[in-house]
Parts: sequence; C-alpha cells; structure tokens
Amino acid sequence: MSGVRVLVGTRKGAFILTADGARKKWKVDGPHFGGWEIYHLKGSPADPKRLYASQSSAWFGQVVHRSNDGGKTWETAGNEFAYDGEAGTHQWYDGTPHPWEFKRVWHLEPSLNDPDTVYAGVEDAALFRSMDAGQTWQELAGLRGHGSGPHWMPGAGGLCLHTILLDPANPERIFIAISAAGAFRTEDGGKIWQPINRGLKSDYIPDPEAEVGHCVHHIARHPAQPNVLYMQKHWDVMRSENGGDEWHEVSGNLPTDFGFVIDVHAHEPDTIYVVPITSDSQHYPPDGKLRVFRSRTGGNEWEALTKGLPQKDCYVNVLRDAMAVDNLDPCGVYFGTTGGQVYGSADSGDSWTAIVRDLPAVLSVEVQTLP
Repeated sequence: MSGVRVLVGTRKGAFILTADGARKKWKVDGPHFGGWEIYHLKGSPADPKRLYASQSSAWFGQVVHRSNDGGKTWETAGNEFAYDGEAGTHQWYDGTPHPWEFKRVWHLEPSLNDPDTVYAGVEDAALFRSMDAGQTWQELAGLRGHGSGPHWMPGAGGLCLHTILLDPANPERIFIAISAAGAFRTEDGGKIWQPINRGLKSDYIPDPEAEVGHCVHHIARHPAQPNVLYMQKHWDVMRSENGGDEWHEVSGNLPTDFGFVIDVHAHEPDTIYVVPITSDSQHYPPDGKLRVFRSRTGGNEWEALTKGLPQKDCYVNVLRDAMAVDNLDPCGVYFGTTGGQVYGSADSGDSWTAIVRDLPAVLSVEVQTLP
C-alpha cells in the first residue's frame, strides 16, 4: 500500500509525518533542526528520498539543508547565492530607494525530473537555481532585470518571492509570484519575464490596475491544465484560463475573499480549496470558525468544509505555503495553522482530523506520496 509523507516547516524546527495509504495512523518525527526557523521544507518529485529545507536565523543568516534518505539525516547544502551584476534597489513604502538585501529563502521548488536541480525564491525578491543539489546557486537575473524591478514594493511580510510553478510539459516555462509585485511568467527558462497581472485590481496602490504592484499571496495549478491558474490575492480569489494573460474573480459566495493559501485537487482540475481569513488586519477565520472552502466548479460556487474542524473560538491563521494535497485516491488534503495544528483529510476535504497538535507555528506543509 502506498504511503504519505507530510513535511512540516515551523518556527522552531521541521517535522515529518508519515502514514500508510489509509492515512489513519500517523508517526510524528521531529523536531529536525529543533529551535530553528524552517521556512520551507519540500521533497523532490524525482526522488522520494531527496528533501530540501530552508533554515533562517537572525544570528546566522540563511542555510539550506539537504537530506538523501527521506529526512533521517541531513547535511548542509550550499549557501553561496550568487547575484548577477549589481544587487540594485527597490522602492520602499515612502517611495525612497533601498538596496536589495538577501534575507531568507521563502520557497524551495525541486525540479520535476532531476533531483539535483532546485529553485529558490528569496527575499528581497529574486529567483535562484542550483543544478548540483544545492551546493551552488546562481540567480536567474532576467526577473529582476525586468524593467519593473526597481519599482517593486514589499508587502507586510516583506518583498518575497514565495511561489514557483514548473510546467510539467515544458521545462522552460516557469510561473512565479512576488508580494507585492505580482505574478510573472517566463517561456525561456528565466531569461525573459513577462508580468501576468492583467485583470487584477488593488485599491491600495496608486494605480489600481497597474502592470505590477499587486500583492499576490499564492498561485496554484493542476498539471493536467497548465494554462489554468488559480490565485489567492490580497483580497480576491482569481482564475486565469490562458496562463495568466487575463484574470477574473471567482470569489463568489465566500464569506470573505481575503486569505493566503489556495490549492487544487490532485485528480479534479476544477476542484480548488481556500481558507478564508477575516481581513488583512484580522488574520483569523471569520466568526472564529475554522473552515476550508471547496469549489468543484473552478470558483464562484463554494461549500464550507467543517467536519472535524473547530467551529468556535478558533483564531489561527493558515499561511501561504501551509496547504498541500497527495495524489492517492481519494485525494488527501492537508494544512497547518499558526496555532501548531496540522489537519488532514483522506476524503478530499469532506472530513478532517488533527494529525498533530501543539507544534510551533506552522509555516509550510508539503506532501510526498511514497511507493
């Protein structure tokens, strides 16, 4: 029977949760890197034993770790992030220029077919690639070289490149998202980038329909429909049917269209999940009820999934990288909260159980399906 490995990054270490295909009994392993902030933890689709972890520290800076045995042992990978050319500047909230700084790796995205190739989205926003299992890193400088780069502004969490989507049919095609600049696409492996924000509207920027400046929280896509993208924005849930060339809102009957996370069912490309949060100043569920909302129609029509989730006095948040799905049948869905709970559903969201409670605040949740 196939198994599942859920990789959890937290404020004070990494945890690895494993179960067989029934997904009823879970083993909790950790903390790995106890006491250290593990911002993101992700496994290679090409090798289930290869894991990458992003550790950040105000004292020691950014460290990337690698495991070759499914998380049993770890070794420090490379921490030489080589910028191409000048670091450059960006605009701060007051409009004054500030130098580009390397602060942390927000997101690690291993290649779909090569375990030694991995991408890193960092703060301040830039995209890096390693082709030697994380030993050395080189910036894909075309992104910051895009003419809009000097005008990107940080969101409340920083100027972070937090989403990287690789096209399974075309390795040269990559989608990324930056808070608060927007979404971008390359068709040539990262040399030339195109902003893909048409249709986005953001009332809090000087030009609500500007080419860049939109605070995108997360983007998701099903590999069977590479041109259909779903976005959770700073207000608004959006959908694109043409690779981001045009977006339209699909918030529909959600109780609020603010949130951080969005994901897609493994076998149903039009089934998507979000976790609404009250507002950009109140980062907790509306009415204190933790609800995952599911749309089986690609948006607009949403149903609340509540079975097994707290429906009273719950004031946690679910961060942008803290939801993932497995590819078993039925599809499993998992998410973690800032209260330290990791919830799992083995029936596509119809019912939920707390796999583990009382972890440090959860920053990221990723899933590997095991042979």
